[in-house]
Amino acid sequence: MWEITSADLREQAYQNSLDNPEAFWANIAEQFTWQKPWNKVLSYSFSPYHLTWFEGAKLNMTENCLDRHLPKHKDKVAIIFEPNNPKEKTKKITYEKLLQEVCTWANMLVQEGVKKGDRVCIYMPMIPEAVYAMLACARIGAIHSVIFGGFAAQSIQDRLLDATCTFVITADGAYRGDKFIPLKENIDQALQAKTSVQKVIVCQHSHSEVFMQKDRDFYAEPLLEKYRTDFIPASSMDAEDALFILYTSGSTGKPKGVVHSTAGYMVYTAYSFKNVFQYQDGDVYFCTADIGWITGHSYNVYAPLLLGATLVLFEGTPTYPNPSRWWDIVEKHKVNIFYTAPTAIRSLMAFGDEPLKGKDLSSLKVLGCVGEPLNQEAWHWYFEKIGASKCPIVDTWWQTETGGILISAMAHISPCIPTYATKPLPGVQMVLVDEHGEVLHTNPASGYLCLAFPVPSLLRTTYNDHARCEQSYFKTYPNLYFTGDGAQRDEAGNYRITGRVDDVLNVSGHRIGTAELEDAINLHPKVLESAVVGFAHPIKGEGIYAFVISHEDIKTLGAEIHALVQKQIGAIAKPDKIQVVTGLPRTRSGKIMRRILRKLAQGETEHLGDTSTLVDASVIDAIKEGLLM
Repeated sequence: MWEITSADLREQAYQNSLDNPEAFWANIAEQFTWQKPWNKVLSYSFSPYHLTWFEGAKLNMTENCLDRHLPKHKDKVAIIFEPNNPKEKTKKITYEKLLQEVCTWANMLVQEGVKKGDRVCIYMPMIPEAVYAMLACARIGAIHSVIFGGFAAQSIQDRLLDATCTFVITADGAYRGDKFIPLKENIDQALQAKTSVQKVIVCQHSHSEVFMQKDRDFYAEPLLEKYRTDFIPASSMDAEDALFILYTSGSTGKPKGVVHSTAGYMVYTAYSFKNVFQYQDGDVYFCTADIGWITGHSYNVYAPLLLGATLVLFEGTPTYPNPSRWWDIVEKHKVNIFYTAPTAIRSLMAFGDEPLKGKDLSSLKVLGCVGEPLNQEAWHWYFEKIGASKCPIVDTWWQTETGGILISAMAHISPCIPTYATKPLPGVQMVLVDEHGEVLHTNPASGYLCLAFPVPSLLRTTYNDHARCEQSYFKTYPNLYFTGDGAQRDEAGNYRITGRVDDVLNVSGHRIGTAELEDAINLHPKVLESAVVGFAHPIKGEGIYAFVISHEDIKTLGAEIHALVQKQIGAIAKPDKIQVVTGLPRTRSGKIMRRILRKLAQGETEHLGDTSTLVDASVIDAIKEGLLM
């Protein structure tokens, strides 16, 4: 059931995946190029956690993304690159040219000392060289760890240290809209600590002046000329060899390095891309996600290339130089499939209909969103104004840890329901459980969202800390993968995601751990303690509300906390509201009652639930007086 083209086929495929999941996934895997077939399709346990798919098989991701397309599609455009500045020239890269560039990058990395299994940090703008670097690592068997370009030096340093990266690939600088990001300078600050990094390869993109440390820092362009080649063979990788590490915030201060395997990730991302978006050969696909996030990995690089698609890679922002920018790109390249985040949709809604006047969006066939549920008002604007009331909206739910979309409508195949992710894809066994871990079999139901059976792209571990992987995902409910999300299921079995139930915020579709934020805020010398919670935000979906114990005036403190958080984590983590308080609501054991703070941050001051276990209930009255509404 590689290609699902009707509602009946979807139902049939789902039943087949329940009856014989191994045969179901083996059939899909046969669509790809394997250097050696598998001995066994699946071996797994959720307690203790271990997972192998396509055991014994050999393959290379880039052979499937590039080499196998050349006999028919060598002249087909793989990447349309739209630079940040619309006055600069669009670049089109064919599949043949893409393979040549990837081979040159791969050869350069090998000649400069990168070995199979080494971890390579990629901290880059949204430019073709970022894709070349990712695929070059995959070609030689190095493990890439892409770090979002918006992260600051401390966050970079934490990730470099945890992954023990030996090489860094970056650029001198980047422009996002009218904002300059000093990428190389941030790397230099991160490398002030003792790390495993031996070399830093720097692309000259902004042509800004940067510090270059002798025998460590090298410009990419001379090296690429030195090692230019049209072809190097792809390394033979085991099915379970790690393809990449991607860091995600957890409920503790330390980010988790999610590890994805080669074969399972390849099979699942391609399958989900094909069927959710109903991709057809010749479609032009535009995903706005940065490669520093999982959406950028799965649906801006790997899955489209696995399908031989033409993808639009956009360096800039949706509002630069004006809020018509995305729609200009859609019109210019006759985009058929468009995939973005609810935050972006809501921010563009605020500009009204004027930016859409005169724009020809008639090429669009499918709209998608990712990162958080799309609220009703934004759903209708997206459907009516962008899709002309004819394009289905696939409101996808998935996670960094799952690697690919788990719950979604299929475009033109199954119903799209505002605010609902709808149903799990064939091959995905989702369940709801109550607080005791009992599976809720009847509909409607409301509970905690879990996965009862592994999909091929499920994370294999958290890097160098498998115990943390087990504790985070497999200990809460026996024999289930716990997503950390709550959900509702209607009478027809459609899922509506209600949000995180752990100490992780979903801000503009990006997960930010409250502990990581509190650690950053608490570095301020005049902050005694802090507690961070989320609140409903009209643009971001979830905003950041920080309750801070300090004797300092908020006028001074607020700006300093913003600067500190931006330096430690990045601008995306700056609190939206900071309230100075004299105390925090605590139980007698000293635990902060965050459920009370969440209600207060939402403006709920009357129905706070049981407060009998608080040491000092008077702190609540003091907090109420200073609430920032």
